[in-house]
Amino acid sequence: MAKEDYFCKGEDEPWRVLEFYSGIGGMRYSIMKAGISATIVKAFDINDKANDVYEHNFGHRPFQGNIQSLTAAVLDNYGAHAWLLSPPCQPYTRQGLQKDSDDARASSFLKILDLIAQMSSPPLMLFVENVVGFETSDTHNQMMQIFAETGFVIQEFILSPLQFGIPYSRPRYFCLAKRIPLSFQNPHFNHHLHYAPGLLLGCDDRTWTQELDQPHEMWEEGIHACEPISKFLEFGTAFHKSDNEQSYLTQYMVPQSLIERWASVMDIVYPDSRRCCCFTKSYYRYVKGTGSLLMTMQYPSSVTFQAESNGSQASSLKEKGLRYFTPREVANLHSFPESFQFPEHISLRQRYALLGNSLSVAVVGPLLHYLFTETSLQTR
Repeated sequence: MAKEDYFCKGEDEPWRVLEFYSGIGGMRYSIMKAGISATIVKAFDINDKANDVYEHNFGHRPFQGNIQSLTAAVLDNYGAHAWLLSPPCQPYTRQGLQKDSDDARASSFLKILDLIAQMSSPPLMLFVENVVGFETSDTHNQMMQIFAETGFVIQEFILSPLQFGIPYSRPRYFCLAKRIPLSFQNPHFNHHLHYAPGLLLGCDDRTWTQELDQPHEMWEEGIHACEPISKFLEFGTAFHKSDNEQSYLTQYMVPQSLIERWASVMDIVYPDSRRCCCFTKSYYRYVKGTGSLLMTMQYPSSVTFQAESNGSQASSLKEKGLRYFTPREVANLHSFPESFQFPEHISLRQRYALLGNSLSVAVVGPLLHYLFTETSLQTR
């Protein structure tokens, strides 16, 4: 694409987008949810199973090579207006080694950012998603320095699906960047970290201002407005299911041996609960800290399960039909569309792992809509 053509995007022409660390397509579904007219020029991911899922749903396969081999010239040739990036989170997670930018898994992200300064036609916009903790990392500091040196203004968010009516506690960090002279709808809030959706949900400037210094606990305040978990289950809350449904769900029942050993640390929710914990890539492999489990037998409405001892708790749980959320249900809580499917050859554990590494479409969709709104190319 010639440089002058790149700078003169027509009003009715779609945005050209590069999707880095594309996974199973969460960013692409978010673009669709945002109603953005966009063409995914190229997607990149090194995980072959994730690429199988992406290809199954979108009809083309992401580039699977090492993105550290990309050059500024190659990126220029794509002529992309926007880059969407969801780099590996392991260098910044509390459970990991927290090696930050010294972690090899952070190097590809930093390499991509370094190429911006070498490009003749760098992207107009960037969107970055990662775990909470990234905002205090050395990688984040390097990213901010690169953005400042290459003429980008940024707005940052830490948001959870709970704030968008989804009963799913999954706070994540987001960075939105626009290259000057492009600007945000509310440029006076540039270079701030926001903990609430604000104008993404139609609030006025006064409410937006009050949100700037909200503590992290505010993520949980919207629970009462969330839909019940039953809205996201494959078979609803009916206790008497067909033989086929019962047979299908048998594989998701929690074994008694695990209940006896781990009952005291299980996060147990009910169909009428309005919050469940974040599902990690280790869900179904491990119980502690990997995601919520669902009580499926009849129970008093909105009851909170507690027991006097681990033994009595385990005994009670055995009678309550405790099961894992199915992959489809986890995808529902990620706000993936009904059309999303896994290829048959992707194993159950692989499905959970891929979902655990994905993102919330309910959160990213509005953020992308905000990023792409009020952007004029005429001044460039």
